[in-house]
Amino acid sequence: MLNKMKTDYMGWIFLIGIVLLFLEISFKGGGLLFPLAFSVVLIYLGRKFTKRTIGKILFFTGLISLIITVLNMFVFKFFLFAILIYFLLLYYQSKKNPDWINPIITNEGFDEEQVHKEPLLKSGHLFQNKLFGHQQTGEQVYEWNSVNVQSGVGDTVIDLSRTILPKGDAVISLRNIIGNITVLIPYGIEIRVHHSIMAGRARIFENKPESRVFNQIHSFQTAGFDEADHKVHIITSILVGDLEVKRV
Repeated sequence: MLNKMKTDYMGWIFLIGIVLLFLEISFKGGGLLFPLAFSVVLIYLGRKFTKRTIGKILFFTGLISLIITVLNMFVFKFFLFAILIYFLLLYYQSKKNPDWINPIITNEGFDEEQVHKEPLLKSGHLFQNKLFGHQQTGEQVYEWNSVNVQSGVGDTVIDLSRTILPKGDAVISLRNIIGNITVLIPYGIEIRVHHSIMAGRARIFENKPESRVFNQIHSFQTAGFDEADHKVHIITSILVGDLEVKRV
């Protein structure tokens, strides 16, 4: 039922958007088509002569002109409003009809009272979720705990040479808006890296980073990762920044 509502809603948004676009073109005429065509021509010429300075100027001038023109269109404002209403409806539906997951649990061999009274031990963590600021592991030897951190703006440095990694897969999960992430890996430790980035580069050991810097997903692992007793799984996501993984 919810999926059908989503499909119907998106269909109506699309149809209304097309109608409003035709109405806007009909009423504004050249006042809308000319700046759009002018922006597209500048972008095309800029792409054609992209190796020259004038080409770059034309491209960015056309791009800025196109963005300004689209932002001033009533259809664009309609879509923003429709998307806002859409997410509000999804939030309302999720509150009204939450998804329930009911696992099947068998109690054979367990005392029900002991299950309910099972104690939980609070473990430590190496980093805090921070909106601003630089974080790094201390200079002294520290006890390893899996890392799962979200940061706003700032660099993060993790030095694994000052800890003893447990047997198995040690997980480092980092999400950052703006900032660089550096992970220092001891020799002999196998790694797997899954890195998602909107703008930036990734350098793994001595491999040169790719020339493309926008909207990239990098997945690497060392040759002996699957068979290793001690290994590190690095999962990172950065909006703007660089990832560097190097040996120490």
